[in-house]
Amino acid sequence: MTSQTPMTSQTPMSSETPRTPAAGAAGTWTLGDREVNRLGFGAMRLPQDGAAFDPDATPGDRDRAVGVLRRAVELGVNHIDTAAFYFSRLRSANELINRALAPYADDLVITTKVGPGRDLSGRWLPHAGPEQLRGQVEENLRQLGRDHLDVVNLRVVGTGSIAERFGALARLREAGLIRHLGISNVTAAHLDEARAIAPVVCVQNPYGLGIRPEQDELLRTCGELGIAFVPFYSIAGPGGETGVVAPDPQEVRAVARAHGVSPVQVRIAWTLHRGPHVLSIPGTGNPDHLAANVAAAALRLSPAELSLLDRLHAPHTPAQARSPK
Repeated sequence: MTSQTPMTSQTPMSSETPRTPAAGAAGTWTLGDREVNRLGFGAMRLPQDGAAFDPDATPGDRDRAVGVLRRAVELGVNHIDTAAFYFSRLRSANELINRALAPYADDLVITTKVGPGRDLSGRWLPHAGPEQLRGQVEENLRQLGRDHLDVVNLRVVGTGSIAERFGALARLREAGLIRHLGISNVTAAHLDEARAIAPVVCVQNPYGLGIRPEQDELLRTCGELGIAFVPFYSIAGPGGETGVVAPDPQEVRAVARAHGVSPVQVRIAWTLHRGPHVLSIPGTGNPDHLAANVAAAALRLSPAELSLLDRLHAPHTPAQARSPK
């Protein structure tokens, strides 16, 4: 990672100044054979205003969403996470990405996921079996206007075997439709099972400050194996998975005040501090929030601040086992 002078309360971050740092300020990671900036962008919230996956949510403004995507790339984002099941009544994340960014830059990596599905009314369908995954891959290809997908994550529900479904994706990789494979919402056993079938370049699981501290061990394992760990729900705080965002703890607010930043920026920075293989993909449809999220790539937390936040994250874990680095 590139060294950076730590920010203090005398050098506040601002999304309104030309000093707003680019996504590359947190360093890079090689995802498969593609180098990406560790601060990326999640497209889940682009298609609608309000809660994701709410079939009654108001569709987001198309021009604003297109503008956010283009601005993200201008700020150095070259890793975008999406899925064909990210859509509202009038918008889909893939369509917005295609509209905003095609023809795609050579260094842009688009990661998508398959497994879940939704009907046209927005209701969830049973997860795809091995024979249905090709159709989901082809739908992502069609929507994005690509002849191959950079990275496809198999999204998993439950603890059962993923061998048949991951094997089906491995065959699509061999056929050239997919460049690299990952897995999402998984256990260590799933990772072992997948790696026995084909290379895994990333694990995408719910994780963040105070969110799923039991994931620390899997995060550490991924680092040892050279696999990217890509958290989602990392900026929502505890309860964010249900859409209920709790007030930030005083420890987070204190660190934010010390640096002149927001609690969300502290959460992003803490996540990136968990290891050089950790990639952050905060999502937003708001251009001001985008600038603030990207600026968090340059926020350096002191050892004392990290220790304080680590204790908040996993209060019952011994200090020597708390950090996954």
